[in-house]
Amino acid sequence: MLNKPYFMQDFGQVSNDFMIREVNLAEVVRNVLARNKKIMIQNQMKVEIEDCDMTAYTDEKWLEFILNQIMINSIQYKSQKNPEINIEIKGCKENVKLSIKDNGIGVKASEIERIFEKGFTGTNGRRQKKSTGIGLYLCKRLCEELGMDLEAESKENEFTKMTVIIPKNEKINKP
Repeated sequence: MLNKPYFMQDFGQVSNDFMIREVNLAEVVRNVLARNKKIMIQNQMKVEIEDCDMTAYTDEKWLEFILNQIMINSIQYKSQKNPEINIEIKGCKENVKLSIKDNGIGVKASEIERIFEKGFTGTNGRRQKKSTGIGLYLCKRLCEELGMDLEAESKENEFTKMTVIIPKNEKINKP
């Protein structure tokens, strides 16, 4: 454990709390939407959900935490005109890909590779003065500890798409 950064040493204790089991992803998505319902209504956000009736093996509590952080970012960096969030789940042979895509302000191409770095706020985060650079960092690290992956795509002033890749079986695929 000496080679891990200080923050990652804390995940040793968190991982003792992991409860990996088959999780209904539609239920997890509904819980995250319910948690954010009020702020999404206040921001007049439209939500589209596609193909969410799948299961995968993960820790439900921590997956909700990850999806909630992504949802908060989608709301925080929303489009000023017709804000929208699309949630889609696609099954592959070995995993399930759960994507949250918004039509918000996006991320500069020159910054997309850095969004998972601890403390990185980027141009938009500095402009809005609400970003800490910790949320996506935590999400990425939790995904790694759970044997999942987190990927990002974005085009400035058009969209941001975050995809959580979750194993279909019980074995945690540790890097």
